[in-house]
Amino acid sequence: MRDRFIGWAAGVLLAVPGTGTAGAALAAVRVPGPGPAAVAAAAAATDRGDPGQGLGIRLVDAPVARRADPRALKGVVDHLDPGTTIKRRIEVSNTSGHRMRVSLYPAAADIRGHAFVFAPDRTPNELTSWTTIAPAEIDLAPGQARRAWFTTRVPSDAWKGERYGVIWAQTTAEPDEAHNIGLASRVGIRMYLDIGPGGEPPSDMSVDRLTPERDATGRPVLAARVHNTGGRALDLSGSLSLSDGPGGLRAGPYPAQLGVALRPGETGRLAVVMDARLPEGPWKVDMVVQSGLVKREVSATVVFPKAGIGRPVTPSGASRLILPSMVVALGLVAAGVLTWRRRRARSHPEPRRA
Repeated sequence: MRDRFIGWAAGVLLAVPGTGTAGAALAAVRVPGPGPAAVAAAAAATDRGDPGQGLGIRLVDAPVARRADPRALKGVVDHLDPGTTIKRRIEVSNTSGHRMRVSLYPAAADIRGHAFVFAPDRTPNELTSWTTIAPAEIDLAPGQARRAWFTTRVPSDAWKGERYGVIWAQTTAEPDEAHNIGLASRVGIRMYLDIGPGGEPPSDMSVDRLTPERDATGRPVLAARVHNTGGRALDLSGSLSLSDGPGGLRAGPYPAQLGVALRPGETGRLAVVMDARLPEGPWKVDMVVQSGLVKREVSATVVFPKAGIGRPVTPSGASRLILPSMVVALGLVAAGVLTWRRRRARSHPEPRRA
């Protein structure tokens, strides 16, 4: 997923959706003041052209143990013990027709309001204080790509928990005689690093409820209430398929809206928006909710309301999500019984028969 933004005006971040390379991106317009200046800056950016058009960044190295995890191929998703150092490569590319001078640096991020939030400019946090990038600046000719290294050194006394950040590649266009506003564009790679001894906490989730709705434009929406029951943050994606509708109709799959991130223990809303021409139902809905290798499939029968929020339903398939923990618990009980029997056999040996 790539997010594009325009401007920080008096602390307000103006968001504009976009697409592009893996990670997250910002097209930042430096605005001297609030109000009409923000509009003028955005217009100047459009007139001048985006200096970062064609700037890309990707992760080259990922842990072998995570090669099947799609999140680890796009971002730095890892678990590290205190005192550990990792060193990995990133690649920055210029697909534009002009030369770029690119700065590389880490900056803070967080998960707030069920979204992965980027801090402005070079705001530091604990994770960025552990991370360095070399080289810190590179020149890219048109069509050129170059690699750099980032190193994260976790202190031996680091406390247990997950940290978030972004590795940014940024290019700027300085003010000149024709433009009194400088432009900066950046693209980045998200970092989700869990710190602590004893192995990585498991990732897990449950889909507890499905609610049919109708938005203000008349489009049907199915909202899933997702609970992060694991120990790592989740970036939710998913899709929805409909069947057994009026007259045997089928529809979909429809993609879920992206951008929902959940800290451990949080519950959030993942929505799927469909075509306004879709009949009210009833429909059999089959929904897939995924974050990396964690995947849940649930089903239900719903009727979309004529307006507003409809009747929520508990999906089938949600109860089976506890099976992995049940299997682990039964395994621990079986292991305990076996250990008890072995100890009892050693302390109370059976008499030998003549």
